[in-house]
Amino acid sequence: MVLRKCSFLSPLKNRETGSLGRFKTSLRENVLGSPKELMKLSVPSLVYAVQNNMAFLALSNLDAAVYQVTYQLKIPCTALCTVLMLNRALSKVQWISVFMLCGGVILVQWKPAQATKVMVEQNPFLGFGAIAIAVLCSGFAGVYFEKVLKSSDTSLWVRNIQMYLSGIVVTLVGVYLSDGAEIKEKGFFYGYTYYVWFVIFLASVGGLYTSVVVKYTDNIMKGFSAAAAIVLSTIASVLLFGLQITLTFALGTLLVCVSIYFYGLPRQDTTSIQQGETASKGRASGV
Repeated sequence: MVLRKCSFLSPLKNRETGSLGRFKTSLRENVLGSPKELMKLSVPSLVYAVQNNMAFLALSNLDAAVYQVTYQLKIPCTALCTVLMLNRALSKVQWISVFMLCGGVILVQWKPAQATKVMVEQNPFLGFGAIAIAVLCSGFAGVYFEKVLKSSDTSLWVRNIQMYLSGIVVTLVGVYLSDGAEIKEKGFFYGYTYYVWFVIFLASVGGLYTSVVVKYTDNIMKGFSAAAAIVLSTIASVLLFGLQITLTFALGTLLVCVSIYFYGLPRQDTTSIQQGETASKGRASGV
């Protein structure tokens, strides 16, 4: 598996950097010698950190079903940020497909509420406020990163290093603030088994693939690919663990597939059609 990953990433690295020497030069200039560029990529890292904490706060103060539904608003929020920040227009069909995808993901992940004897005090007002901030952070950070990636010739790999360096600093501060005593007692890597390292590796490769999707398509397409991944992982759970497919999952899968198809449809050139109609009308009036 590792060899296959490397065989895919190597041509992409060559396409982005040209050579190992050029990559090292770019790394030295844009990471070590350019604090401004490093600070530029620290913005999405900080915003993502806020998003994760707000999502946790929202889940602590909302029912799981309510959280699940409202958090999917990040999909249309990402589309809105794409329009506002990148000056990119979406057709009516694409907007419909975005909201269709939102509904499909909700249905795919839907689980009926179960009664519990544990009573937890919740603040719905705080929960909805936190989910709103998380949704806005998700849309803004993703589109901001896309804008930075596509607005310069800096390598995709260098941009990833710039963002994750600041992300490591932010998360380390958070870890030591929350679990500093346990880390001092047991060590930072306590509990890291081979399975944990393998999951970290998969998450890292997934992050690189996500950056490639954002660089060569856009954040909206990233949302569509994430929805397709949810569907595929659920199908894999059916095959591997005997998970039962529900009606809501089947309907959600259908919506996701249809929305992906509609979003990928080529746009109709309405200008040429209108010009043709105008010319035909002119010939008719001349007759």
